[in-house]
Amino acid sequence: MAPHNDSSPAGNFTNGFNRMALQSSGSSSLTVEDLTAELGSSYDSSTLDAPVSHVKRPLVPGVYVPTMCFFDKETEDVDTVTIAHHAVRLARAGITGLATQGSNGEAVHLTHSERQVVTATTRKALNEAGFSQMPIIVGCGAQSTRETVLLCRQAWQAGGDYALVLPPSYYAPLFAPSSQTILEFFHAVADASPIPIIIYNYPGAVNGMDMSSDIIVQLAQHPNIVGVKLTCGNTGKLNRVVAGTRKLSKEYDPKNPDFLVLAGSADFSIQALAAGGHGILAGLANIAPKACIKTIELWNQGKHTEAQEMQEVVSQGDWTAIQGGVVGVKAGLEEWAGYGGYCRSPLPRPTPEQSKNWKNGFKDLIMLEKSL
Repeated sequence: MAPHNDSSPAGNFTNGFNRMALQSSGSSSLTVEDLTAELGSSYDSSTLDAPVSHVKRPLVPGVYVPTMCFFDKETEDVDTVTIAHHAVRLARAGITGLATQGSNGEAVHLTHSERQVVTATTRKALNEAGFSQMPIIVGCGAQSTRETVLLCRQAWQAGGDYALVLPPSYYAPLFAPSSQTILEFFHAVADASPIPIIIYNYPGAVNGMDMSSDIIVQLAQHPNIVGVKLTCGNTGKLNRVVAGTRKLSKEYDPKNPDFLVLAGSADFSIQALAAGGHGILAGLANIAPKACIKTIELWNQGKHTEAQEMQEVVSQGDWTAIQGGVVGVKAGLEEWAGYGGYCRSPLPRPTPEQSKNWKNGFKDLIMLEKSL
């Protein structure tokens, strides 16, 4: 869908959502009894026993990982033990931050309560492993403004620091022209959210809707909208967003930008850096976090030839991840790291032949990862 057709009838929704209580419906309220019944035996109730401590965790350039949600292979209950293990493994590899409830986190397969458990489990695991300052981004996209605000508030309750928000798209043909609906949507959400918003531009997930650089820069002027993830792969757009948002800063600091611009895939890491981007938020780092980090470090150190050589290996591995999606990434983790399991149904379990092919597809990347 063209950018100028991506937006809702005029009107200000903000005031109504600002009046929403933090626990305005049953789905936003967590009780240990309800969660234990819903999530099954894999749920550790101690995850939410203590109140969440909210501290400021700034977004800085680097490698952010949209972490995965893991399930019991038999019951498909949320596996909090593996979720915690994976989060700490990534943190120890040196990543900058984690994101829960993204495409790799199978957010569309989770209830609201399960989403909160995944985020709370991740926060608790990081804190206990000595990574209390690592930020957590939480996917909070929904089709209505009201539910999106609710998800943002639930993310805050569970220990999330930032909300990653897709534009709504189901009724896109009815949206107002010139992206007016999209502008109103993000402004209403940002006004009501207790945590800052990161725009998620991912045309493949929203009926082809591709937000223009002009719209993103315009949204960046809102004080509670602090970044963007560009999974569209458009480095020209990325460059325009970086340039446009840099001009909005009174004193631009590349090490601590007011508006963080992230590539949404590891296969254009150095291309994004060359265009002025600040890093990546990429699913491939679930499998090879050190390789993703090292590629960016080499580029930032001026070792461009070495960075390009490493980028080639990363890009080839990412092609395997792109082809297999979350099913293939989990299969790769299972084959190379000894855990990963399966996705929730209706996503299929990989055949032995598929698992073998994905294992081979990640081989060079894994060899690189093990060498670092």
